[in-house]
Formats: sequence, C-alpha cells, structure tokens
Amino acid sequence: MRRRTAAAAITSLALPLLALTGCGSGDPAAGQPAGAASPAPSADVTKGLTKDPEIAKLLTAEVRERGTLRLASSIGTPPSAFRPSTDSNEPAGQDIDIADAVGRVLGVKLERQEASFEAILPALESGKFDVGTGNFGVTEERLRTIDFVTYINDGQGFSVRKDEQDLKKITSLDQLCGKAVGVGAGTTFETTLEEQKGVCAKKGRAPYDVKVFADNGAALTSLQQRRIDVIMSTINGLRYQAAQPAAGVKFLGEFARLDVGFALKKGSPLAKPLQAAVNKLIEDGTYDKILKKWGTQKSALHESRISPPEIKAKQP
Repeated sequence: MRRRTAAAAITSLALPLLALTGCGSGDPAAGQPAGAASPAPSADVTKGLTKDPEIAKLLTAEVRERGTLRLASSIGTPPSAFRPSTDSNEPAGQDIDIADAVGRVLGVKLERQEASFEAILPALESGKFDVGTGNFGVTEERLRTIDFVTYINDGQGFSVRKDEQDLKKITSLDQLCGKAVGVGAGTTFETTLEEQKGVCAKKGRAPYDVKVFADNGAALTSLQQRRIDVIMSTINGLRYQAAQPAAGVKFLGEFARLDVGFALKKGSPLAKPLQAAVNKLIEDGTYDKILKKWGTQKSALHESRISPPEIKAKQP
C-alpha cells in the first residue's frame, strides 16, 4: 500500500514471479512470470447495470454535460488491476470492475488512462484527472491533500517460500528480527517497518533488514534465491498470488487492515456521487458479485465512506 507520492511504479509481472500491487497502496501487492499472463475470470458481473437518475443528479453540471470522468488507473497485478493477456491492452481486475460499475450507475463514460502509481495523486491535485485508482490506502498523510471514497478494505500481510519453516503467522514485527524483509519502494509497508524498527532492540535481538525494491518481480526473485526471507505486501495480492500453484509461496495471514478507495482532489464535488454509486452497488448485490469474481469477499465493506480516519495497526 503505497504512501509517498514519489514511490516507484509497480509493474505487472508473471506467474511464478510474485508481482504485488501497492496498497496505498497500496495499497504495495499477486503476480505472474515475466512475459507470461495471469488467468482472469471472464464473467461480466456488471452486465445490465443502468444509470440511476437520482444518483446522477449529484454530479456537477459540468460533468453531466461532459458525460465523462477522467480516470487515472495504476495497472499492476491481480486481483486489483492487471493485464491478463500479454497481447491485449485491456486491463482486468477488481478495481476495473468496480470503477466500470460506478460509471454505469452515474451514467458517464470513463476515460481511463494508465498512469504510474506515484504520478496519480499529484495529477489529481493539478486537475489533470478527476479520479484515481491504484489500491490507494487511506492514511493520515494522504488525507491532508486527498479525499477518498472507500470501496474495499485491504491491508498488510506477509508471504514466504513454501519451504519456510521458521516464520508462521506474524502478529508482531519482532517475529521478523534478524530476517531480511522485502517491500516496495515508497509503500506503507516500508514506512511501517522503518517506524517500528526499534522493536527488536527492545527485545535484545538483531534488527530486521528492510530491503526496498522498485520492482516486485525483483523482490520475488530475491525471495526465491534466498536473498530475503519474507515479503510484506497487500493482503489481497499476497493471498491471490499464493493461490497460484506455480508461485511457490505461502501467505502467512493478515497483519493489519487499511481502507482503500477512489482518490480525489481535496474537496472534490465528486465524492458524494461516487459514494452513492458504490453504496447502490452494495445494496443491489453487484458489489458482492464483483468481490466473489476476484475472491476478495473477506475485504468487503458494509458501506462506502468519504475520507474516514486511517485504521491504525495495533502492536502487541
């Protein structure tokens, strides 16, 4: 889950390489082998959705007249947003389906443009885009300049090689003492580990070593070659990746949760119509269908909120 706007973009890689999306972002964190493609469910679970006139009225006159929303998307890895085929430019994933469904409810066309993760938030502030998606986690730092409309609850987790015997479910960062931990550059994972580095000294143990990667494929290669011991990334990305038999990794479970949402310029009038559209999808069952399609039901929200406070991880 990425935190700083200067973060390096996470690219889509292939199965058995562990490419992970940034959960604010991201959201970093699941992936495929270089040059290969990750299979994607093909069901169109948003088919039949139509414009809701009452919700569409919440849009500004400018957007209604224009009939479009300029959407910046960070295309990374499954299940959030990725390219399931190396010969296609069409992205797929949970974020893609949710954004498309919201557009149909609002009765607007999405002008989706791919943008690197670190470029999206500044571009929102400048007005280049109306909305951004990229598994952006809601953090106190981001809330100073960005508004969010939440649509999923993801978070932080850990993965190791399948033959790893020492590390089990991680509930406290002192379990990482003496280990080399791989994270994406500029992510909330990197920040969490750096801020809590003193936990090992308090236990009289050797510190863990944070290894930062601009490319998650490089992180997985390091894991497979035993240059690092564990990867910290998003819950949904790691869980999805571990379900791929060829990946050779196992998911150690959830460590901390973080809300994820559409990113908007602070004070954007789009917040209320986007929130109403997401809540309609929750109420009519479309939201549940999308999450079932991508296997992310455990991250479901009961309702969408506008810029809720950051969920703080509890340390034992």
